[in-house]
Amino acid sequence: MPVDPMLQGLVTGFAVEAQEVIQKVTMDLLELEREGLDSGALAKLYVRLGRHLHTLKGSASSLGLQDLGDIAHKLEDALAPLKATTQKMPRSVVDVLLHGLDLFMLRAQAHADGRGDSLPDPAAALAQLVADGPAPESVGAQAAPGSNGAAEPETNGASEDSGALELSAQLGTDAQAESADAGWRVSVRQVTALMREVERLREVRLRVEERGRELDRVVTVLAKQGLLAETAEARTLLSGTSRSLRTDGEETSDIVDALEEGLKAITTRPVRTILDPLQRMVRDLSRQLGKEARLSVVGSELSLDRRLLEKLQGALVHLLRNAVDHGLEMPSEREKAGKHHEGALTMRVEQQGNLLFLECADDGAGIDVTRVRKVAESRGVIASDEAERLNENQLRDLIFRPGFSTRSDVTDTSGRGVGLDAVRASVEGLQGRIEVNSTPGQGTRFVMTLPVDLGSSPVLVVRALEQLVGLPMLAVEATQLARADSLRLGKRKAHLEYQGQLLPVVDLGARLGLRALAPPAEGQPLLIVQSGGKRVALGVDAVVGDRDLVIRPLPSEVRDVPAWQGAATLSRGELLLICRPDWLVTESGQTQVTAQRRALVVDDSLTARALHRAMLEAGGFSVHLAASGARALDRLATDTYDVVICDLDMEEMDGTQLIARLREKRETASLPVILVSAHDSAAARERGLAAGADGYLSKRECAAGRLLAEVLDVMSRRGARA
Repeated sequence: MPVDPMLQGLVTGFAVEAQEVIQKVTMDLLELEREGLDSGALAKLYVRLGRHLHTLKGSASSLGLQDLGDIAHKLEDALAPLKATTQKMPRSVVDVLLHGLDLFMLRAQAHADGRGDSLPDPAAALAQLVADGPAPESVGAQAAPGSNGAAEPETNGASEDSGALELSAQLGTDAQAESADAGWRVSVRQVTALMREVERLREVRLRVEERGRELDRVVTVLAKQGLLAETAEARTLLSGTSRSLRTDGEETSDIVDALEEGLKAITTRPVRTILDPLQRMVRDLSRQLGKEARLSVVGSELSLDRRLLEKLQGALVHLLRNAVDHGLEMPSEREKAGKHHEGALTMRVEQQGNLLFLECADDGAGIDVTRVRKVAESRGVIASDEAERLNENQLRDLIFRPGFSTRSDVTDTSGRGVGLDAVRASVEGLQGRIEVNSTPGQGTRFVMTLPVDLGSSPVLVVRALEQLVGLPMLAVEATQLARADSLRLGKRKAHLEYQGQLLPVVDLGARLGLRALAPPAEGQPLLIVQSGGKRVALGVDAVVGDRDLVIRPLPSEVRDVPAWQGAATLSRGELLLICRPDWLVTESGQTQVTAQRRALVVDDSLTARALHRAMLEAGGFSVHLAASGARALDRLATDTYDVVICDLDMEEMDGTQLIARLREKRETASLPVILVSAHDSAAARERGLAAGADGYLSKRECAAGRLLAEVLDVMSRRGARA
C-alpha cells in the first residue's frame, strides 16, 4: 500500500512514535499478566492500554495507513472483553496482543522505509490474529470479538493523541520540509573532536576560576596594609576586576554546561532503550522453557554513549538468557526449595565517575562448581590435572571459556558452547572486565565494570598529607566532622555511629600507604562513601572542594591497579588520580600499615610520573614525585627514600647529572637509582650504567610492567652489598 509522497516524512516520524508507544504497551501487557495486582491497578492498566491502542489506530488512519489501522482495531477487539473485568489478563490474550504489535511495527517500519507498496495484504495475518484470540466466554466478557464492545467510541480514526499528526498531514509541502531527512550527517570523529574542544573550554574555565581566586588573595594582601592612599586605587580596580572575572567565569560555566548537555543529548540515550525490550525477551523465553521469571531494572534512567549501549546489548541478552535457561529452576522445584514460584532477575546499572557498573543477578540454584569441573574436563576445555589445581573462583571462571556448556544437547537457547565467552570478549573489547559470584541454592551475580569517557563528572577533591585525591561525587553520601561522642574506638578499628549504624572508619592516608594507621582526630573531616551496598567513613585531612572534571582511563598497563579508576587534570595542569570507591569499602584494605618503603620518581613528563607512581603504589610503595633534578635534590635534602626512579633525558639536569650529585654526598652515595629512558639502544644503556645507575629500563619495558620487579631487584642487590 503506497503512501502519499507528501506524507512520507510524517510516516517516518510516526514509525518512531509508534515504537515508543508499542514499548509502553508491551510493558503494560507484561504487568497485566502478573499475579497480585489489585482491581484498581488492573483497571488503570486496562484503561491506559486501550488509550495507547486507540492512539496507534487514530494516528495510522490519519496518515492513510489503513492496514495499520485495521491491525490496531483488531487488537482493540481482543482487549475489549477484558476492559470491564477486574482479573489479570490471560496469557493467551497477551500472546495475541504481543504478536499483533510485532506485526504492526514491522509494517510501520516498512512504510517508513518506502516499502509499503511491496507489503502483502494483511488479511491473512489479521485472520490469524482473530483465530488465535480467546473466545469471549473464556474471559467472562459481555462483548464478542470483532465488535468494539466496551472499547471507547469510534472517532473516525481521530483521537486527542493523534490530533498533531492530523494537523501536520494538512500542512502538505510545508510538513515535507520538516522531515527526518532534513538533518545533518556527521561522523563519530567529528563529534569526538567537538567534545575534546568542550573539554578544553572547561579547562579554560577552571583556569579563569583560579585566576579569580588569585586576584582575591592579592586584594586581601593589600587590605592588610591598611587604608593607605597609595593602595586605595589599586584595591578598587582589583576588586572591580575580580567581580567582573567572577561574572565572566559564571557565564563561561553556563556555556560549557549547555554545550556539554547538547552533545550528550546527541551522543547518548537512556539505558532503558535497551533494557526495556529485554522484559519481553525474558517473558517469552520463560514461557518457552516452562519457567516463570520477572526482570527488575535499577538505574535505567541513566544515559550512556549510544555506541557503548549498542555494543553491550548482545552481552546483556546473553546474560539474561543464561540466567533464565541455566540459573532459574522450574516453578515446582523452586516451591520445594521454599522459594517463590516466579524467579527474580535483577539488572542494575550504576555509574561512578568514569566507571560503569552493570550487574545481572538471579535467585536461582547457583553455579555447581563440581559439575562445571566435570563438564570442562569432558569437553576438553581444561585438562584434568589442571582442574585439580583450581580453586572455586577459578572453576567458576571456566564458564567463560570458549566451547563450555553444561547442556548435553543443543536447544534453541543453549548447548552450542557460545554465550558467556562472547560476553567476556565483548566486555574486554570495551576495556572492561566481568566477574561472577555465586552461592549454591541462592543465585548468581555477574558484574561488568567498564570505562566510559563521555563528558565530565563531578569529583570531590580531598587531601591526605600533601597528596590530592579525587573521589566520584556519586559515591560520597555525606560529609561530617569527627566527634568523640559519635566515634567508637577499638583496639584495631574505629567505627562511626551514623544513622543508627556503625560504619568502619578508613583513614585515606593509611589506606594509600602514606602513613601508619591512626584513629581520627577531633574535628577531622569524615566522608560517608558508599559502593555496591557497602558504606565506610573515610577520614581525610582536608576537603579541597568539588570540581567538574573529565576523567580519563589509566594506561592499559596499570588499568588493573585496584586503587585507581582514572585520572583528571586540574586547573594548573596537575594530574589528579581518582580513587575507586569499591576499593575503599573493601575490608581487605582496612589493615594496619607498618613500615613502608619510599620511592622518589623524577621525570619532567606528567604522564610518566603518574604511570610510575601507579605501578609502585600497587607494590606497596609510598611515592613522592619531582618534576626536575633540582626539585629532586630539594626533596632528598629533607626526606629519605629507599629508591629513586629517574628519567635519563631531562632539561636543566639530566639523569646522569643527578646521579653524579647524589654520589657526591655521603647520605645518598649508596641510594639505589634506576634510570628510565625512551632510548632502548645498547649505547644508551651502557651510558646510564656507567654513570652509576643501579638499573636501566626503557619506557617500553616500564609500560610492559617491568618497573616494580626491577625496583625490588635493585633494592635487594643494594641491600646485599651493604
